[in-house]
Amino acid sequence: MTNLTMNVEGMTCGHCAQTVKDAVTGLSGINRVDVDLEKKLVTVEFDEVLGKVESITDKIVEVGFEVKN
Repeated sequence: MTNLTMNVEGMTCGHCAQTVKDAVTGLSGINRVDVDLEKKLVTVEFDEVLGKVESITDKIVEVGFEVKN
């Protein structure tokens, strides 16, 4: 498993955090998603064979947020 931590801009409430978590959780290879709304961080544990970083960041952007790294 690989851990990826990203700074995600635009999350302002619990609903935003849940939207990001639900979107990423639905991707292939995702094991766990943790969202720290206060720090604007999303940490994803995923199987690098099944999941790709680009897919994760693209999905976050698709649901309306900005990934900054």
